Amino acid sequence: MKASALAPLLGSLLFSSIAIANPLPRTAAVPGGVISIKLETNTEIAPKAYYKGQRLMVVRAGQHWHALAGIALSTTPGKQAVRIREGKKERRIAFTVQPKTYPSQHITLKDKNKVTPDKQTLNRIFGEKKEINAALDSWRNQAPAALDLMLPIKGRVSGPYGRRRYFNGKPRKPHSGLDIAAPLGTPVQAAQTGTVINTGDYFFNGKAIFLDHGQGWLTVYFHLNRIDVKPGQQVAQGEIIGAVGMTGRATGPHLHWGVGLNRAMVDPGLFLATPLE
Repeated sequence: MKASALAPLLGSLLFSSIAIANPLPRTAAVPGGVISIKLETNTEIAPKAYYKGQRLMVVRAGQHWHALAGIALSTTPGKQAVRIREGKKERRIAFTVQPKTYPSQHITLKDKNKVTPDKQTLNRIFGEKKEINAALDSWRNQAPAALDLMLPIKGRVSGPYGRRRYFNGKPRKPHSGLDIAAPLGTPVQAAQTGTVINTGDYFFNGKAIFLDHGQGWLTVYFHLNRIDVKPGQQVAQGEIIGAVGMTGRATGPHLHWGVGLNRAMVDPGLFLATPLE
C-alpha cells in the first residue's frame, strides 16, 4: 500500500472512538499480569481510572466500560485497589494480587562491564534511564486501534517473560519482556498500529524502538540491528520497523519485545490472539 493511501487509514484507526470491538486481553491478577475491571456505570463519557498513581486505559467492550490495569513484576501479592472518578464522585474497587513464581536463568557474560558497569558507563546508564522512563510515561487519550497484538517476528522463544536472571552469579531485575531468537537481520514488524514515540541506542537495550498504541499502552523492541522508523511516525500493524540484531547486552541475535500498560511492563502473551505454547 502506498504511503498516500495508508495515511487516511492510520488516521481513522488512531483517532477512532474508545469503543473496542476486539476481545479484551486475557487477565491474570499476578505480578506481571493484567486485570480488567468492569465499571458498573451507564455514563456516555468514559470514567477515569487510576492505579498506583498512574492513569488507566478505559475502553467500552459491549455495553460496559472496562478499566485495564497492568500489574508490575515488583508488586507484592495482596490487596490492591483501583480508583474510579466520575465527575466529582470517586470510588475504589478492590482486587487481590495472587503470588506467582517465575523460573530462574543464569547467564555468563565475558564483558564484565555489562554486569558491573564502571563509573563512566553508570553515568551513561543513568542518563539513558531518564530518556527511557520519559518514553514509558507516555500518555495519549486516543484509543488503541484494537487490543490484540501480533508477534513481531517468528522465532524461538529464548527468554520467557518474568524469568529471574543472574548475570555471572549476580542477581539482576527479572526479565520484563519476551526474547525471541531469530537470524540477524530478520525484519521486525509492529505488533499493533501506533505512533513511534522514541528510538535510541542504549547500553543495555541496544538499538530500540518505543511504539505508543494509546492510553498508556506501549510496545518496545530492543537489541535491533537496524531502525527503520523515526519519532512521530505512524505505523500500521505488521509494518516493518526494524531488524533483529544483538546490540546492547545480548549474547546472540534476538528481539526483546516488551509490553507496557500504565507504566508496568506486563506479560506480552496476554495480548496475543493465540497464546504462546
